[in-house]
Amino acid sequence: AWQKEGFPNLRVAVNLSGKQFGQQRLDEMISAILWETGLDPQWLEVEITESAIMKNADTNISILRKLKEMGISLAIDDFGTGYSSLSYLKHFPITRLKIDRSFIQDITNNPDDAAIAEMIIAMAQTLKLSVIAEGVETRAQMEQLSFHNCVEMQGYLFSRPVAAEQFAQLLRDGLRY
Repeated sequence: AWQKEGFPNLRVAVNLSGKQFGQQRLDEMISAILWETGLDPQWLEVEITESAIMKNADTNISILRKLKEMGISLAIDDFGTGYSSLSYLKHFPITRLKIDRSFIQDITNNPDDAAIAEMIIAMAQTLKLSVIAEGVETRAQMEQLSFHNCVEMQGYLFSRPVAAEQFAQLLRDGLRY
């Protein structure tokens, strides 16, 4: 609908719960939804938590590869809070890591949180993955993340969650923070 309204193409991120991610024929279901909506797969990003991916990791690699082959972007949500093995990370066909908000909340005051966020950013860049910081609420957090080359952020600094029509109005007006 936003594309029909004339807005530029936007990546839409959809969170899948562990239960949804484990459904039979998930790739077929997502393919049908893409066909029904007319959304080009390159504009869809599926987000799965680190802990959900690690359950049956070998099986999940296969599911993620099918989604990636469709042209869908894949993100690990809440990165840093689960129990992932870094050796598995290189096998997952993911596009983006999302730094959990718990590391961002005190990034300007807590050197440990700052160090963890910086390491995740550096690791993502080394692995040629995009990285997004979740829970950015202050300009100081944004500036510190920007200094460490994190160029994608989300959080209340930019906007609280809004309904689709309110989001379309934000697109029309542009963000000011």
